[in-house]
Amino acid sequence: MRALVTGGAGFVGSHLVDRLLRNGDTVCVLDDLSTGSFENVRPYLEQPGFRFVDGSILDRSLVEDLASPCDVVFHLAAAVGVRRIIEQPRRSIEINLRGTEHVLAAARPGHHRVLVVSTSEVYGKNNSGPLKETADSVVGPTTVTRWLYAITKAADECLTLAYARETGLAAIVVRLFNTIGPRQTGQYGMVVPRFVRQALRGEPITVYGDGLQTRCFTYVEDVITAMLALIDNPGAVGEVFNVGQGREVSINELARRVREMTGSASEIVHVPYDEAYGAGFEDMQRRVPDVAKLRCTTGFAPSIGLDEALKRIIDDMRAE
Repeated sequence: MRALVTGGAGFVGSHLVDRLLRNGDTVCVLDDLSTGSFENVRPYLEQPGFRFVDGSILDRSLVEDLASPCDVVFHLAAAVGVRRIIEQPRRSIEINLRGTEHVLAAARPGHHRVLVVSTSEVYGKNNSGPLKETADSVVGPTTVTRWLYAITKAADECLTLAYARETGLAAIVVRLFNTIGPRQTGQYGMVVPRFVRQALRGEPITVYGDGLQTRCFTYVEDVITAMLALIDNPGAVGEVFNVGQGREVSINELARRVREMTGSASEIVHVPYDEAYGAGFEDMQRRVPDVAKLRCTTGFAPSIGLDEALKRIIDDMRAE
C-alpha cells in the first residue's frame, strides 16, 4: 500500500507506521508534533519508502497534496487526552472537526480507502455494558468542557459515514478503548504511563476519584492488527467498529498491579477529580466494549493480556 498516516508521530500512529513499513508499504506521515514526538519516527528517516511532513491537518491544500498519490489514509491526528482537551477547548474542537473534514474531502471515492480513528469517549456517561456500536451516547451539558471531545469525535463519525453513504467513499470508523503500550505518555492524562512512571520513581501513585471505575486496556500491537484487518475487508466499509477487549479492571487494581510488577514501595493515594481536573469534572464508572462485530467481520481476537502489556511498558520505561 501507499499510505498516508495523519498523526503518525503519535503513540498509536507510530506503531501503525512500524507495522506498515515492516509489511513493505510506502508511508507518508503528517504530524504537527503538538502531541506526537519526532523521536517516534526518527528511526525511519533513512528508510526507503518513508516520508515525514511536519504540518497540520488544518492545512487543507497540504492534506490534499499528500493524500493524492496514496491508496489508503489512516486518520489518527486529533486533539487527545482529557487534560489537553480541558486546557485547550477551542483548539481541540477545530482540530477534531475541521481536520477530519479536510481528510475526508481529500479522499477520492473509488481510489482511496480511509480509516478514521474515533474513541470510546463517544459513549459518554453510558455506564451499561458491554457497549455495542449501536449503544446510546450519553453526554453531559456543553458547559462542561469534559464532553467536547466526545461530541466532536461523534461528529467526526457522522461526517465519515455521510461521506461513505453520499459519495461512495470506502471509509471505516474505529472506536479505540483504552489503548496502551510503549511510547504512550502520561502527559495528557493517560493512566497507565502515569502510574508506571510514578511507581518507577518511587512517587505516590495517584488514583483519580475513588478508583472503583473500571476500564478495559488493549495492547497497541493488537489494536494495529485489528485496524489493518478492517482496512483490507470490503465488508467493513461504511461501518463503525469497537476495537478493544472485554476484560475489565478497576483503577485501584491497576495501580496495585503496577506497584507489584515494578517492585515499587510507592503509596497509592486518591485524588478528587476536582483537584485533578478542576471543578465540575465528570467521569464514567464503567467502560467495556462489545467486540462481537469486529470478531465476526475479521476474526480478530487480542493476543496480549494486561499483565504482559504492563511488563512491556515497564521494561520500556526502565530502558528510558
